[in-house]
Amino acid sequence: MRHLLLAVTFALAAAARAADAPPAPRAVAPGTAAPDFTLTGDDGAKHSLSDAKGKYVVLEWFNPGCPFVKRHYGTKNMQSLQKTYTGKGVVWYSIASSAEGKQGRLTPAAAAKTRGKLGMSARILIDEKQDVARLYQARTTPHMFVIDPKGNVIYMGAIDDLPSTDWSDIKSAHNYVSAALDAALAGQPVAKTVSTPYGCSVKY
Repeated sequence: MRHLLLAVTFALAAAARAADAPPAPRAVAPGTAAPDFTLTGDDGAKHSLSDAKGKYVVLEWFNPGCPFVKRHYGTKNMQSLQKTYTGKGVVWYSIASSAEGKQGRLTPAAAAKTRGKLGMSARILIDEKQDVARLYQARTTPHMFVIDPKGNVIYMGAIDDLPSTDWSDIKSAHNYVSAALDAALAGQPVAKTVSTPYGCSVKY
């Protein structure tokens, strides 16, 4: 009887802990609301996703040491995309989520230097504790998300259809991010809303 009472007590305690625990974050998916967040940028200021509501937003998971990221920045492909779409009023955030001691770890000061060196139009945000990466279940660098003015995800996944580090592939790749933005900005439905991301793993 004593063992039974102990088992019931432990079960009730576990149930109470489960009831008090915060709910697990909902999986991000096309058509769902993009989770809000606030991160420090390369300018030292706080930036929240909700600040950009009413605009299209691109989230780009970023690691300057990753060969897949270097492919897009070395060919100026990513800078060209950033310049084109920020020029059309799109907000573009490059999120650096590498953990301390891991490749791609950036401080705001280091991010500012990287942004200037690469000629980025996007603001780099520092996801110091990887909370936002976990919230979005970011898997690779790059891993791309496009969010509409209502705050809903309209595309998530790879930047293009060629998972390669070969710089010469850029010109022949079909870019999913530009396709999604072009369609959305023209008032058209996005044809492909999700794809499998490729690149280096996010350094949790």
